[in-house]
Amino acid sequence: MMRDPSSRTLLTPWGSALSESEKAESFTNNLESSFLPVAFPIAPAVTVIIDVDLRSYFVTPSTELNLTNPEEAQEVIRVLKVCNTLEPIGIPNRALKHLPQRTVSLLVLIFNTILLTHHFP
Repeated sequence: MMRDPSSRTLLTPWGSALSESEKAESFTNNLESSFLPVAFPIAPAVTVIIDVDLRSYFVTPSTELNLTNPEEAQEVIRVLKVCNTLEPIGIPNRALKHLPQRTVSLLVLIFNTILLTHHFP
């Protein structure tokens, strides 16, 4: 018998998140903590390369952007390895593999909008 995904318990550092709002809050907190400024020093040569590439991108944007689509994103998520440690972005690959199609579509919309507007949050 298939269980309703909304009835699953989400374990957080503060205990179990049972309601949809608690789950959403936990996911939001995880994303916010994952996207903090880089705290470790980056080699100056790498910083120069990144700066040059970004300036080039902003000055001469490509007329043909390589936008992604939900199917491509799903395929990337599908081939992710599942491990017990948090990934660099703080979201376990196991959690990414359980994202509903609607959420993947919204992430794709965010990624494509970043590329189209040249605004990298």
